[in-house]
Amino acid sequence: MDVERGSHDVGVDLAAVARLLADGTRAAFCLALLDGRAWTATELARRAGVAPSTATSHLNLLVSGGLLAEERHGRHRYLRVADRRVVELIESLAALAPQQAARPRSLSASGRQQALARARLCYDHLAGAVALAITDAMVGRGLLEWGTEPGLTDGGTAWLAEVGITVPSGSRRPLVRTCLDWTERRPHLAGAVGAALCGHALTAGWITRIGTTRALAVTATGRRALHDHLALPPADL
Repeated sequence: MDVERGSHDVGVDLAAVARLLADGTRAAFCLALLDGRAWTATELARRAGVAPSTATSHLNLLVSGGLLAEERHGRHRYLRVADRRVVELIESLAALAPQQAARPRSLSASGRQQALARARLCYDHLAGAVALAITDAMVGRGLLEWGTEPGLTDGGTAWLAEVGITVPSGSRRPLVRTCLDWTERRPHLAGAVGAALCGHALTAGWITRIGTTRALAVTATGRRALHDHLALPPADL
């Protein structure tokens, strides 16, 4: 049976989404946009090392395919990830993708790679080694159930209140969700609790952005806070 014909027979054209991400430039755009911000076409073109006209062509395909959404402010056009489902798709595919063995072309590029692996934004929650350390600590202290049906325990609810982390109510979004970390190859905390924790960490100055990338750094304040609240060794952060 023809594969594409079979996908249409069941009412799902999976190949259409696969084709959008089969191009390296389009995939690079989607990875960059996982920082949760809106980027201009010029910024994305510079990031991927392609001409603005090439970037525009690829971005139009991603928008028409539903992976990206655009916002216009005057003459400026901004692109962002369409919704959380796309974020989950990109992160899951990145975790399945083979790791590139190529060496960074410069010391700064090596530093960026290490920073991203250490801590980064995954749309609206934390990812990387630091995120895994926080998740493991929360599970170890009985704040999270981390089995087939992950969830927040009563102790976890009390802990959030004690720390001052507010989870918005009235949302259909799951409180706790696992998100496969593409550098650590293990799931980290996502969902409404993951987003609230990340937002609190940014506002309280526990973490800070590194330049214009989605890489994050844990501050001295953050190391003390995570040690006090989760007994995480400052040296590990």
